[in-house]
Amino acid sequence: MIDLVIRNARVASHPGRLVDLGIAAGKIVAIESGLRADAEEGDAGGRLVAPGFVETHLHLDKSCILDRCATKDGTLDEAIRETSRAKAGFSPEDVYARAKKTLEKCILNGTTHIRTHVEVDPGIGLKGLEGVLPLVKEYAFAVDLEICVFPQEGMLNNPGTEELMLAALDRGASVLGACPYTDSDAHGQIDRIFDLARERDVDIDMHLDFSLGGKNMDLDHVCRCSEKFRWGGRVACGHVTKLSSLPPRDLDAAAARMKNAGVAVTVLPSTDLYLMGRPAQHDVVRGVAPAHRLLGHGVNCSLATNNVLNPFTPFGDCSLMRMANLYANIAQIGTESGMTDCHAMVTSRAAQLLNAKDYGVAVGAQADFVVLDCETPAQAVAEIAPVLAVYKRGKQTVSRALPQLHRPN
Repeated sequence: MIDLVIRNARVASHPGRLVDLGIAAGKIVAIESGLRADAEEGDAGGRLVAPGFVETHLHLDKSCILDRCATKDGTLDEAIRETSRAKAGFSPEDVYARAKKTLEKCILNGTTHIRTHVEVDPGIGLKGLEGVLPLVKEYAFAVDLEICVFPQEGMLNNPGTEELMLAALDRGASVLGACPYTDSDAHGQIDRIFDLARERDVDIDMHLDFSLGGKNMDLDHVCRCSEKFRWGGRVACGHVTKLSSLPPRDLDAAAARMKNAGVAVTVLPSTDLYLMGRPAQHDVVRGVAPAHRLLGHGVNCSLATNNVLNPFTPFGDCSLMRMANLYANIAQIGTESGMTDCHAMVTSRAAQLLNAKDYGVAVGAQADFVVLDCETPAQAVAEIAPVLAVYKRGKQTVSRALPQLHRPN
């Protein structure tokens, strides 16, 4: 019954030995040494076979617009303003072409699950959704793509936005986002998003507390709402850069609050490092939430890309392995266990945040995995190990040859 065998694999759950993976009907059905099967074969060559990477926070609809924007100050306000101006020229066809380019970069770098945030407002309407939605089916062979619709330019202070968000849910979006710091009533927006999520029975993923200083955090209200609505495990917050400003005691208290409320955090190292601390002339802060410390308190965290080639982040190659390495540098993580945690924040922990089913390199899991040119998850992060092969539901979707050194004769 086995369709495919991947031989000589290193799997984190089977340390110290090489194993073979047996795949049938898109699932992993065996992990053992010396697997006997009459099936197609691949050889990992003693390299790490890890779960496919999980991108929890990406903006496909506004990627690759840097050439349309005037960026000078590099601030969050400027990024919002310039992107809003560029959106006036968006069409579904334009969004589709740019999003497709970015999506393929993600796939080529080993990503097999993505949550993309798509913004709506009375100015752009549903053009972003209409551009991204066809990609869900077109690239289903390589990636599970889900859409989180959110109000980048406010909701309560932007009449018609709520109706557009609900229309997006009707047409294929499956998660509700929020952006309270752009609204005239931040807590009012949070309350309304929780009301709508309960009515539609969908998860919530917010942009939250995207500034410095630890006072007046909207995170507290999100935790209260999560407990009130019993939405624990279905709420994620992106950025939360204010956490980087908290002294240890306050950070411990915030972490305990999040754990008890079931609120997860997605840290966006590239964007947060680029935008935070702009006014400082010296001793510039990093402004990146300490995900590794939150993990120690039982808070689930992921690391993600956020923006690619736009005013929020004017760079990016869609490599989550690079993002994990960047976070390890920012957080000054040098231990094997710490780097293993960074790997988990782009694989298993990220999958947990998305409530992905049947995920991992384990018997019974969906056969979504990557072959990396390394032997351990920690090594993968430390060396930004290249992705040599990607499989989705047991079918190979990506291959990459190792570079060769050409010595003189």
